[in-house]
Amino acid sequence: MKNKKSNISKFIGAVILIILIIIISIILLNKPANKVMADLNNMTVNEIKNYAKENSLKLNIEYEYNKNVEKNKVISQSIKKDKVLNKDDKLTVVISKGRVSKEILKENNVNELGNVPIMMYHGIENVESTEYVGGNVDKDGYNRTVEAFKNDLEFYYKEGYRMVRLKDYVNGKITTELGKSPIILTFDDGNKNNFNVLGKDENGNLEIDPNCAVGILESFKKKYPDYNVTATFFLMDGLFNQDEYDNEKLEWLVNNGYDIGNHTKTHVNFKTATIDTSQAEVGYMYEKLESIIPGKYVKIVALPFGSPGDKNHENFKYILNGNYNGKTYNTEATLRVGWMPEVSPFHKNFDKTFLKRVRAYDNNGKEFDISSVFENLKTTRYISDGDEDTIVIPSSKNENLGNTDKEIIEY
Repeated sequence: MKNKKSNISKFIGAVILIILIIIISIILLNKPANKVMADLNNMTVNEIKNYAKENSLKLNIEYEYNKNVEKNKVISQSIKKDKVLNKDDKLTVVISKGRVSKEILKENNVNELGNVPIMMYHGIENVESTEYVGGNVDKDGYNRTVEAFKNDLEFYYKEGYRMVRLKDYVNGKITTELGKSPIILTFDDGNKNNFNVLGKDENGNLEIDPNCAVGILESFKKKYPDYNVTATFFLMDGLFNQDEYDNEKLEWLVNNGYDIGNHTKTHVNFKTATIDTSQAEVGYMYEKLESIIPGKYVKIVALPFGSPGDKNHENFKYILNGNYNGKTYNTEATLRVGWMPEVSPFHKNFDKTFLKRVRAYDNNGKEFDISSVFENLKTTRYISDGDEDTIVIPSSKNENLGNTDKEIIEY
């Protein structure tokens, strides 16, 4: 009897197990597969909107000019094809407005033979007031207050300027958006207040002083994502004068969109230095930068005191090319201690080996201070078409065009 009951129990257990397996199989077979992102390239804007709605995606559509993508076609989608979708995923789709017409170029006063300001800064000092004009900390205005520097950055942005890397300007790679103008920021001397580290957080990350130049620039990077915040720092042997952090600072800068250049070992005056000293001053710094950030620095020298001040000086050629410690070095460009904007890299008079800069200081609108320079730039500034492969100029300016392999568009 017991065996009979045991067999019945086993039979019932087996039947239940089979039923459970069948039920689970049915559920699994009928479970909908995870939805994956579609390729939007062949969809219209309305189809994209419907697709986003059907898949509970938060859609953001942006439009931009693109000569290579037909009007109303997709340039890019933020969620890549075949990626698994989740409810409320954010999807940004960039739609082409087609090639910029000459009418639009004219409407935006595009002129890529206009002038470009290369701003020259030194120290950024956290003081509330000074005895000098405006935001100047010293008589000649080489150093600015924190407040003045912040105001400078606000001014440049509101005036329609967008930052570009110095190395890109030197090589004619300007991608500033349509209707905006490029501006370049440079810092000489490696003052601690250019990049001051307060310590490290619990994860080992550098804690950057919010009132040093880099801290201020980083805050503007967050405030204005389209500002393309960047700068080039020209250093001497002491780097940023904070030994315990300086090597990490250089790594941090080049990994976060900034550049490092050569300001010579001791801030030498090339006008009076010997040829051997000139080569040692330049070569030493290239060797030092190579040892810390190999291949990640720019081959550009900011000339101390603007010396020698004359390209025909016997030392100048040794700034560009020379030998140090058994190795040769080559300099792509040099920067002078400046007073006015430089010409476009496409202008026939462009000379990257001897570039002018604008001293970032206040002087009541006189002697090439910030306000006088930017007042003059209102009618002479470089205005971009947004495409680095083309040079757009008013037909009246074509006599100033230098040699180029880029496509020329006149209107």
